[in-house]
Amino acid sequence: MPALTSYTHALTASQAAKLRTLLEERGFEFQTKPYCLYAAAKSKVNVCVYEKGPKIVVQGKETEDFITNLLEPEVLGEAKLGYEEVHNPEMFQPHIGVDESGKGDFFGPLVIAGVYVDGDVTRRLRDVGAVDSKRISSDARIYQIAADIRSIPGLAWEVISIHPERYNELYTKFGNLNRLLAWGHARIIENLLERVPGCQRAISDQFANPAVLQRAMQTRGREIELVQRTKAESDPAVAAASILAREGFVGWLKSQGQKFGMDFPKGVSEGVKQTAVNLVEQHSSNVLPTLCKMHFRTSSEVLSRIVSDHPKKTY
Repeated sequence: MPALTSYTHALTASQAAKLRTLLEERGFEFQTKPYCLYAAAKSKVNVCVYEKGPKIVVQGKETEDFITNLLEPEVLGEAKLGYEEVHNPEMFQPHIGVDESGKGDFFGPLVIAGVYVDGDVTRRLRDVGAVDSKRISSDARIYQIAADIRSIPGLAWEVISIHPERYNELYTKFGNLNRLLAWGHARIIENLLERVPGCQRAISDQFANPAVLQRAMQTRGREIELVQRTKAESDPAVAAASILAREGFVGWLKSQGQKFGMDFPKGVSEGVKQTAVNLVEQHSSNVLPTLCKMHFRTSSEVLSRIVSDHPKKTY
């Protein structure tokens, strides 16, 4: 089994304070990082305790030793690492996990993925490093883990990539992002249920009233338990789905960037807006619906900026 190199766990305020004292006693070097109560490093382990939560993120080759020899016995007061099946048995029961990527990005598609797991598959997902894709900053690492996920025996997966032109049509039809998401999640679940008809449960992140997803399901999907909850990416199947969805999203940005000779940034930052302005100036405003989600306020901001900069020019 590959060594554990990344770990996240919620802490109480008192646990966070106690951990800091222990790190100081053990000679950890402290540093300041954004959004962190504190960050510290020693040898081959890095520790960040984030304000939100608070929660701890441990990374490095000595992550497992840190957890078993310090964090669990002296801070958490219980041994969880290696006992996941005792503490969270539902993660190892057959189920489908669904997640999406690109929902909050002006450029690019909405990609929705689903993964079916059982106990053996769940154990293998931990081995290949399948965690919430938001914790993986490297696109190259996303590609590698996605390939490892697809190679796991017994795992079934589905991906739907809704490219911007189609996305804009569907958004107009549904009139609401949550309904569009529910439609996509339902399609993923229905497709997987054709391949694993015995599955009784599907889980996804909470994005709307659960009834919205329930109404979007067809015959097969209405017969299973649908679970929507916050932080669903802690479930291995949802985490794996998030990686496959992210792979599809960043792959599309890369291929279209090569086609147009520019990098398409993620999100809705000022850099995103300037890229869109440059794109329109080179190719006309007709190009935006083929590459962008037009219901975003960003689209009107981009067009307004162009008109302001070049009032006599037609795009």
